Amino acid sequence: MAALARIGGRYLKSAGLINSSASCFFTQRRGVASKVFVGGLSFYTTEQGLSEEFSKCGQVVEAQIVMDRVSDRSKGFGFVTFASEDEAQKAMMEFNGQQLHGRVIFVDYAKPKQSIGGGGGGFPIARGPPDEPVVVVAATTTETSKSD
Repeated sequence: MAALARIGGRYLKSAGLINSSASCFFTQRRGVASKVFVGGLSFYTTEQGLSEEFSKCGQVVEAQIVMDRVSDRSKGFGFVTFASEDEAQKAMMEFNGQQLHGRVIFVDYAKPKQSIGGGGGGFPIARGPPDEPVVVVAATTTETSKSD
């Protein structure tokens, strides 16, 4: 998919339809522009409920609520993907700061996923110098018994 975006960007540049800086923007924002972040969700909001509400603004491709792995409960935010950027823009204008299921929600463009600090499968980050190794010295005691 990324290769197709690069080829498309090169074609548009060679045809003179866009300049190089616009091509870079086009390839980086493609696919993310129609996805919005929804924060402040009620713990009782379902993906189906989220999809139904946001479908008022256009065709919802996917609605996803992020769940906690341990408790299997909503983390209170999610993502909605629309068929077009215009629909995503309309949803941002219409739903940002409004109430949904008793909670005020915040809607903004979703940002690309980034790995922060190698978390989630990478190497742990060192949190300071290592502790001094503990040296255990075995004390030998010898009992000498005196015979009288």
